[in-house]
Amino acid sequence: MGIDDAGDDTRHRIVTAAARLLTDGGPDAVSTRAVGAAAGVQAPTIYRLFGDKQGLLDAVASHGFTAYLESKASVGSTGDPVEDLRAGWDLHVGLGLADPSLYALMYVRPRPGATSPAADAAFAVLAGHIRRIAEAGRLRVPEERAAALVHAAGSGTTLTLIATPEGERDPALSHTARDAVIAAITTDVPAVPEPGPVGAAAALRALLPEVEALTPSERNLLREWLDRIVHTGR
Repeated sequence: MGIDDAGDDTRHRIVTAAARLLTDGGPDAVSTRAVGAAAGVQAPTIYRLFGDKQGLLDAVASHGFTAYLESKASVGSTGDPVEDLRAGWDLHVGLGLADPSLYALMYVRPRPGATSPAADAAFAVLAGHIRRIAEAGRLRVPEERAAALVHAAGSGTTLTLIATPEGERDPALSHTARDAVIAAITTDVPAVPEPGPVGAAAALRALLPEVEALTPSERNLLREWLDRIVHTGR
């Protein structure tokens, strides 16, 4: 085993030990001393590999989210981008309820404005769902607003459910919030028939990066016009 392989193995062992402590005892259980003891390493090794405790926690969150995505990889597309977004919402809430400590590590940050790499990865998955809806001509608001709204509503719903004792949770809360948000950002118009100016503008805007016939400045100008159509609704 080379030096790099040994470092990767040590890193994996530390992250795995920290993740186990997180699941069993929450964030307070993930101390440098406890992680070092569980992984069989000294504190300087942890600092060398992760910089500080926050770096370790970010690595744990990314590890947990990656493992979660891999476990859900068998869930394929339904062929309907709106239905895929609905399924993605349910998976997001399911992650929070299955592992509240991991979810809190991803979304409840001690520093205003900070995000974790795992949360950024999760948002990228959401943005992909929104982009496919836009490409199908079924998005009624700009992509950025749609993604931000789904993110805010989804994480808020999940944190509310986590904070509510299991026996007191409203089983319809998540689905009601999900359907209300999806109704606010999408249209029921099928992708093949004429979707109207707003849907067409949103779809073309989503595909602009693939348009090679225009110069960058021309694409930017067209993007401004399409944004105006989407924002004004006509």
